[in-house]
This record gives sequence, C-alpha cells and structure tokens, in this order.
Amino acid sequence: MNPAPFRPVHISTLAFPQDKRLAMWREIYGRNIGNFDIEPIGNMPFHADVTFHALPGVGIAVGSRSAAHYRVTRALASRSRDTIVLSMLRSGSATVTQFGKETAIGVGSACLLTSTDASTSTLHTRGSFITLALPRTLIAAIVPDFSSRLGQSIPAGNRALRLLGRYVELLQSSGDLVSPRLADSVSAHIMDLAALAVGARGDRADAARRRSEEDVRLSAIRSDIILALGRHDLSAGTIAANHGISQRQLRRLFEQAGSSFSAFVLAQRLAKALRMLTDRRYDRLSITQIAYEAGFSDLSYFNRTFRRVNGATPSDVRKAAMSASDIER
Repeated sequence: MNPAPFRPVHISTLAFPQDKRLAMWREIYGRNIGNFDIEPIGNMPFHADVTFHALPGVGIAVGSRSAAHYRVTRALASRSRDTIVLSMLRSGSATVTQFGKETAIGVGSACLLTSTDASTSTLHTRGSFITLALPRTLIAAIVPDFSSRLGQSIPAGNRALRLLGRYVELLQSSGDLVSPRLADSVSAHIMDLAALAVGARGDRADAARRRSEEDVRLSAIRSDIILALGRHDLSAGTIAANHGISQRQLRRLFEQAGSSFSAFVLAQRLAKALRMLTDRRYDRLSITQIAYEAGFSDLSYFNRTFRRVNGATPSDVRKAAMSASDIER
C-alpha cells in the first residue's frame, strides 16, 4: 500500500535528549524547516511541538511552544522563498515586529508578514499557533493591495479568519489527504479564506467567499458524519436537519466535491473498521462487533465490501497486523 502523498509530519522536542532539545530544535526547525534564529525567554525548560502539512502551494504549521523569540535576520531573509506568512495565535501572548513596527497579537487574531524581510515573532508566554506560508503571487492576484496590510493585526472578529482557523483544525483531525485532487481542493480553499481574511474585495472576493463557505460547511458535515459512524440511524436527512439545510443541498455539496453522501459514509465506515482491525486495543472485539461499531448491520455486506476495497478479508487484515505487531515486540 502506497503512503498518502500529503501525510502530515509531526516533530516535538520531547523526541530529543533533554540536554540537546534547544540545539536540535534550532537546527532541525530553525534552519532546515523554517528560516530563523531561536532565542528562549526565561529559564523554563524549552519545549516545542509542531505538525506540518505541505500542500500544493501552501505550507501549514500547527503547534505549541514555550516563550521565545523567532528572528528572521536580513541574511536569513535573503535566502527565503518569496512567501507571505499568515500567523494566527490560538493561545498565549505574542507580538510581531517587521519594518520597525511592533504589533501585539491577541488570541484568535493574526498578523501578515513577508518572508523576504527581517522580522521577529515572539511568544511571551507558552502558547499555540497556526502559521500559513502562502505564495506571494497568488495573494497579490486576489488582494492587489495586500502590502498595505503587512505587519497589521487581523482581529479575532474577522469572520474569514475564524473560518480559516476552523478549517485548519478540521484538516488536523482528518489526517492524511489521500489524493492530489483533494489536496488541491484544500489548498484552494485555504487560499480563498486567507485572501478574504486579508481583505479581498470585488468579484474575486465574492467568488472566493462562495467557494469557501460551502467548503467549510461540507467539512463540518463530514466531521459530524465521522462522529456518528457507529449510529445505525445515520442518514442524509438527519445530517441535513442538523445543519439546517435540505437533503438536496446536502447531496449537491457532496456532488460538487466529486463524491456522494453514501459513498463518503461507506468509505469512512470501512476506514474505521480497518483502524480497529489493526489496533491491538480492539483485540477483544470480534470481527462482527467491529463491523457493528463501524456502523455495519449486515456482516456479509461488510465482508464483501471490505475485501473489494482493501484487497483482503477482515480476518486476513487482522492476522497480518497482529503478526507484524508480534514481530516488532
């Protein structure tokens, strides 16, 4: 089985020897992934934890870290790719400085920076964040006057910014993006929401708003479906009612994404069953019980569909996973 092409990458200082955490973080994150110097604040043990998503044209970093200055010097900036950085604060207290101007960033707000100019981003307390690296050319095409907003705070009340934060959080919970088409779609919607948050206007903004709002709604619907997979009364009618839309609107949202409600539910139920079959925490459950927990009431249908999708029976998959686990021990 080939790995997902857009699998997130997670790194944490907890994986490093305690006496080398700062030095290794400076090298791995500060130099090889980012492009900045790192200076901790205070005497507390240094900690950082970040998950990266590299999507077509868009880079995402979501994580937390202890208080520190992250400085992009002129020399480092001269080696940077020409991107626009949108940094959102989820918790803590932060400031950013660029072009000689310091801006305070509150929880839920964000700031826009350019990667090719010196800057300092400071978390004054332990905090969490979402940082997006966006192509300057694409942002400029949608928001021609974006440069006037560099270094300014985007308030937490900005609706597009709130939707953007929620969308990234949904991406975090969804895990791998299994196809280039889906990754392209996610990137496009992130760009749309970022442009709206920065201040896109006119026809382009209207088009971006329509696309983004529908995609965020579909993401919320998908999330609710995943939470309700084990319910045997799960239906398009129930989900549509929960979101205040008609079943016709619900089906249209899935069709626009190249899928259908029933196909999505089936794929997620099969994925849940696969995870349970390969996880030793569910050893005590029979295959029939796992099928039921994943939302299947017909065992023969489950077995037939599972084999068609995975190329092996549930029993074969479980045996292979258990054998591999025993060898690793």
